[in-house]
Amino acid sequence: MANRIKKGDQVVVIAGKDKGKQGEVIKVDGDRVVVSNVNLVKRHTKPNPQAGIAGGVVEREASIHISNVMPLNPATGKGERIGYKVLEDGRKLRVFRSSGEALDA
Repeated sequence: MANRIKKGDQVVVIAGKDKGKQGEVIKVDGDRVVVSNVNLVKRHTKPNPQAGIAGGVVEREASIHISNVMPLNPATGKGERIGYKVLEDGRKLRVFRSSGEALDA
């Protein structure tokens, strides 16, 4: 089954230590997603002058499981479930199950 969450979607975290936080999906990798300013971890990095990396303790986002996030409906401000609607020309469109309005523009 295709993922219901794509890069660039606004999502809300529904489980875990960051429950309730909202952010944009930066990366989707299989069944894991990276969301901006969610699940921040500290990593000790070595300096790399060739790549322009200073080194030290760097804070960055770690991935979380895709089942712990839900697409955010801007009309209601809540996370809502996603369904699909097939258009006449055969394309699939992601829609919110509660209202039926399209998620994709």
